[in-house]
Amino acid sequence: MDLPGPRWKKGKDGKDFAALAAANPMSTIVAELQAKLRDSEAVATLAVHTRDAILEVGKDQAKLLNCASFGRAVGSAGAERQWFQLGPEEVFFLCHALKCVAVESENEARMGAPELWDLLASTSEQFPEMYRAYEHLRLKNWVVKSGLQYGAHFVAYRHHPALVHSEFAVIVVPEGKAFGTTCGCMQVWSELLCALRASGSVAKTLLVLTISTKSSELGSMDCLEQMIVHERTITRWIPQQCREQQDKSCREVSSNEDQEHTSRGVVFSYWGVVLSFTVLSSLLVYKLKF
Repeated sequence: MDLPGPRWKKGKDGKDFAALAAANPMSTIVAELQAKLRDSEAVATLAVHTRDAILEVGKDQAKLLNCASFGRAVGSAGAERQWFQLGPEEVFFLCHALKCVAVESENEARMGAPELWDLLASTSEQFPEMYRAYEHLRLKNWVVKSGLQYGAHFVAYRHHPALVHSEFAVIVVPEGKAFGTTCGCMQVWSELLCALRASGSVAKTLLVLTISTKSSELGSMDCLEQMIVHERTITRWIPQQCREQQDKSCREVSSNEDQEHTSRGVVFSYWGVVLSFTVLSSLLVYKLKF
């Protein structure tokens, strides 16, 4: 069964959002954002009780954060300065993967990536596998947002959410003793069927990311190198669609066979007429002789 393609939104002035996205690929936007944030030495302040971070940026960086769809704007100081709220996966991705944002605690103490990992992993048991799934998709230039309203962990967009609808509802499934009690997701058919129904009702394909690891310790950032992500897309089998496709192919085969039989009949009729004419001519000649 073929997967549905991207569903581009329609602009009020008739803009072609697919062409706009092709002209401004997400990889280019993220690379430009990375350079701008590095040049400005951006610093995010982490709120321990919410695990979110507040990032203060200038006008140019704010535009690129919006284009790359990182965080959400929560306030501004005139036209030159703006604040963005980043989720735990977003702030760690900018700090660790892109290395373009420094992070400090509420008491202004700087934290490196290992210290930030320890803090985020200690406040959420699911953070290691959730971040690994987020990083996996982001490095493939998908825009990743929370999928809570769709009954999923994340939703994945081909480009900015203002241009296109999300294509995938993402469920993260950890496997292995190292993940402890977080391994109970999608273990029974009823959970899988519910997820399929929920994703299908909002025109999304269910993407299951299975996270496995050889490491037995997830408290250290080094476990990221040991985590392996397996992608599986799951779609519902719809008998009506399959039967219609089968009937169509059967009708095409039947039509081709009818045409072949017709052509053979015409050939046989032609040679029958020729043979009859030959026999009659021979009899006529024989009678004339005698």
